[in-house]
Amino acid sequence: MTKHQKRLSVPKSWPVERKTDVFTVKAGAGPHGEAGVPLVILLRDVLGYVDSTKEARYALSEDAILVNGQPINDERRPIGMFDILAFPAREEYYRVFPDEGGRLSLTEIDEDAAGSRLGKIAGKQQVPGGETQLTLHDGTNVVVDADNDYSGNDSVVVDNDDKSVVAHFPYEEGALVTAVSGNHGGKIGDVESIDVTPGSGSNTVTVSTDDGGFETIEEYVVVIDENFTGDDESSGEASGDTAGTEGDD
Repeated sequence: MTKHQKRLSVPKSWPVERKTDVFTVKAGAGPHGEAGVPLVILLRDVLGYVDSTKEARYALSEDAILVNGQPINDERRPIGMFDILAFPAREEYYRVFPDEGGRLSLTEIDEDAAGSRLGKIAGKQQVPGGETQLTLHDGTNVVVDADNDYSGNDSVVVDNDDKSVVAHFPYEEGALVTAVSGNHGGKIGDVESIDVTPGSGSNTVTVSTDDGGFETIEEYVVVIDENFTGDDESSGEASGDTAGTEGDD
């Protein structure tokens, strides 16, 4: 099976230039589904830390790069929304955050913030032992006490070491959210209203921002707090670098 992906057909969230070359690296198996960006693309095309896949493999073999607190040895490992990239030797830490149009970018954070990551609750079910299992947007499962008030579309902050929930942000009117996809991807504001659509259609959300506001479907928004924006204020758009120089696949 080929390890290459045509640039023109990559997901819109990938931070790559589409017309500079025909192919780029194909994402391997892992979290985030088709939207996950191969780690080597962030190392090479965004950060410029390596010039080739070979150099990326060497860096990974030295356990020089951590994703969500764990060393990674696969340069094609998919990286997606809210993942944490750490370079301990450089003392550099980044959070993957949606930029304008939903394109993934890297927001620099401090070491303390790199110890946990945000996740949107995509599912909730009971497991043997009377506990509850939360399934997050990237497929991660987190076990919590049965006596909890977590609901679908809420967000939680998960410790990278022990996988415990250290913060909980309910999905409700007044919540601070960011749009992660669609025409308003990257915009941040407060939930003004949640309109439930009868039947199987998606519920819609009206979000107010300093420059007006927007409406989107609830699948496209994630509850955050100001510590996850990379900005001092909750209004505006997420900051971070996007695509940089291109290199050989």
